[in-house]
Amino acid sequence: MSFPSDLEIAQSCNMQHINEIAAKLNIAVDDLEHYGKFKAKLPLSLINQEAIQKNKLILVSAITPTPAGEGKTTTSIGLTEGLNKIGKKATVVLREPSLGPVFGIKGGAAGGGYAQVVPMEDINLHFTGDFSAIEKANNLLAALIDNNIQNKQNNLGIDPRQVYWKRVMDMNDRSLRNITIGLGGTANGMPRQDGFNITPASEVMAILCMAKNIEDLKEKLGNIFIGFTFDKKPVYARDLKAQGAMALLLKDAIKPNLVQTLEGNPAIIHGGPFANIAQGTNTIIATKLGLSLSDYVVTEAGFGADLGAEKFMNIKCGYGNIKPDAIVLVATIRALRHHGGAKKEEYNTVSMDRVVRGFENLAKHIENCKKFGVNPTVAINHFPTDSDEELHYVINQCAKLQVKAVIARGFSMGGDGMKDLASAVVQEIESGKNAFKPLYDWTMPVKEKINRIAKEIYGADSVNFSKDAESDLKIIEKLGLASLPICMAKTQKSFSDDESKIGRPTGFTVTVREFEFAVGAGFIIPILGDMMRMPGLPPIPASEGMDIDANGVISGLS
Repeated sequence: MSFPSDLEIAQSCNMQHINEIAAKLNIAVDDLEHYGKFKAKLPLSLINQEAIQKNKLILVSAITPTPAGEGKTTTSIGLTEGLNKIGKKATVVLREPSLGPVFGIKGGAAGGGYAQVVPMEDINLHFTGDFSAIEKANNLLAALIDNNIQNKQNNLGIDPRQVYWKRVMDMNDRSLRNITIGLGGTANGMPRQDGFNITPASEVMAILCMAKNIEDLKEKLGNIFIGFTFDKKPVYARDLKAQGAMALLLKDAIKPNLVQTLEGNPAIIHGGPFANIAQGTNTIIATKLGLSLSDYVVTEAGFGADLGAEKFMNIKCGYGNIKPDAIVLVATIRALRHHGGAKKEEYNTVSMDRVVRGFENLAKHIENCKKFGVNPTVAINHFPTDSDEELHYVINQCAKLQVKAVIARGFSMGGDGMKDLASAVVQEIESGKNAFKPLYDWTMPVKEKINRIAKEIYGADSVNFSKDAESDLKIIEKLGLASLPICMAKTQKSFSDDESKIGRPTGFTVTVREFEFAVGAGFIIPILGDMMRMPGLPPIPASEGMDIDANGVISGLS
């Protein structure tokens, strides 16, 4: 008998009413804003600073991603089930999936197997409308910019050649990356080059994830840098008086969403920036809400630990005044084979030689976690094609690095397959050895911060700055942004800025091509290589396998 699909498992789940899930967190029914029987918005008034300080935060990250996928979300959910199985009060706090990858490559992003959050279909398809609200707020600002350029009344003198703000849409559509707008005569605006990013790449998304409350949200939205006037003066969203209306569109989106795991444990899902071009973590509000309501909170950061986890610890922890008490690094034997040189068709073929070579990638991520003062626990996300010899090698090599590696069977067994990992993580937290510290001080010069990340985390020998990047640095200084943290934009497929360099590359230089300035969100974005902010669809999109029948039953999501 074949293993059921993620969707089949999710559809067979006997979900509890959201009121019952809320009760497990001692949330009154009157505090819930219901979206049907199985979803609800939570008020920000539930945030409790005293509880946040004493409860424990577990960050789940991973080795450098491979085409096979490593299973961070699956591990995060499974670990939460496992913690509850061993008697701990735990909640998982995750990002919301983007429709682009769902219909493009992933087919869904709500965990997998018997470690999922539900209602899986709703979470993957529109959910509570947060992404739509972010999209509308972003595009309202775009419309206000072009309206100001078009009209003589209240005109700010914005140079249409110097507008940095783009429109967004939550779908993979490469044809919208570079477009021309305003054609068809003077009544239709001023012609200029423009383009679309995907919604998770919007600075509005990044701002939502950084905001503390509505007032802070408005201030950050007002600080969005739009471009320059004809006389080279910077223009911000506040100059268009846009922040109030934008915040109005986000009045519900700022509230975290409560759902449940397959085993009926609480799950909070909120925000969804990508980690290769933004901070790659859920909202500060959601994380703090989880820590206010649970003894243990499990959260994840996107892509490998060199991207999402680095940004979590250097950016999110700084703005949120939080710290991870433990880090879980997810690895698979298949991924180690990839980093050891295996081709995609060889991922399921046992190969000690490739695992030995590929382990160097995991070893570097372990080393990096320790630079933040946290000794990680390695979760080996188990697959049936793993050999005992390969598994034992990884466990033994991790032990030599003073790190515990545990086989995680959340996908096939749910919480029962994650109790060992849960116990190992609790033991690591209770050891009292971890003392989190950021990698750099925000007040350091911009180049010094970038060099620190590139050399310490990526393993680069040096950093090269292009002429465009040098020009952008002068703008950063002029705008007074030099003391902001760094949000590196680079490929997720390698420690370097060259995606073909798998494993643990050495002797390389990374090049900062240019900078972007997320003034509202509060970070500087060095662009390494060609980073796509609007993905394209693959030759055979995941959408081709999706359908809905006459009874409303969905198929093909997983």
